[in-house]
Amino acid sequence: MAEFNPSSIKTRAKTELDQTPSLAGLEEVARRYLGPQGLIRSFFKEIGQLPEKERKKRGASLNLLQQEITALAEARKKELSQGLSEKALRAEAEDLGFELPKIGHLHPITQTIRRLNQLFASLGYSILDGPEIESDEFCFRRLNIPPDHPSRDMQDTLYIKEPDFLLRTHTSSVETRGLANHRPPLKFVVPGRVYRNEKVNKSNHFIFHHYQGVAVLEKVSLKDLFGTIDYLFKNLYGPRVKVRYRNKYYPEVEPGVGPDMQCFNCQGKGCSLCKGVGWIEMGGAGIIHPNLLRMAGIDPKKWRGFAFGLGLDRWVMAKYKITDIRTLLGGNLAYQYYTNEKTL
Repeated sequence: MAEFNPSSIKTRAKTELDQTPSLAGLEEVARRYLGPQGLIRSFFKEIGQLPEKERKKRGASLNLLQQEITALAEARKKELSQGLSEKALRAEAEDLGFELPKIGHLHPITQTIRRLNQLFASLGYSILDGPEIESDEFCFRRLNIPPDHPSRDMQDTLYIKEPDFLLRTHTSSVETRGLANHRPPLKFVVPGRVYRNEKVNKSNHFIFHHYQGVAVLEKVSLKDLFGTIDYLFKNLYGPRVKVRYRNKYYPEVEPGVGPDMQCFNCQGKGCSLCKGVGWIEMGGAGIIHPNLLRMAGIDPKKWRGFAFGLGLDRWVMAKYKITDIRTLLGGNLAYQYYTNEKTL
């Protein structure tokens, strides 16, 4: 039986894909790894020879590896296709002898969303979008929050036409739409703008951004949720980032947790940004409540899921050392181009 080392296989595949100069060559490399007679398929065929306890673990590793290499191949294909298109256009274009100067750059929120989208796409997640003017059903009731639930008071909703139409208070509304419109297994993320009648200060705004993540599979635990969020923190802030998880109550999950990051402004000593506690709340998460699955027509005895909702603006602030959330949506042209960051 051939040696199975997912990390080594992924690294080798990425190197070969990156070094392939043509679409034809790219197809050949992808076929060697992903085709019917490819390397991954050969490992699938060998699963039956493994002890029973190792089969499921090997199958899950192979599925993840297949998704990761597929994403790498698609990204390289897009890169090569764009290069060919640009080459063809330049060949037909008349040389004017000068290039237009670059004007402006991507907003830090846009840069962060694109980076997170790319990260989760590599993990096999789809990217969903939904309406910002939402119905009470998808924003609240399908999240296990009936009209008389006290948690509604905490969100101070902005209504377009009370009680049925409102500006969404979280991208969890797209989670309920995704659960209603698609069948498991499911993995998707949702970046987007949300609205609440908040008092504006250094760390809060009435317009801000959420980044929602959802996974519904046959077997899911808090271990999978913590692993995903830890991986996200380390990818964005480095291996030394300090994170803690607190017990939290959210009607849409049970149990619920809140991931906090040590304040980047005071390194845990306490300041006005973190309200003196040394930690900044970065979102909420937990195991999806069975009621959500039932309302979406999904059997909670067969399927389980986790969900997380990140306060994206705070992630951006921590990434770029921005100490006042108001500057993210202000009209002051104060941002400098981050030369140490690759624009995605």
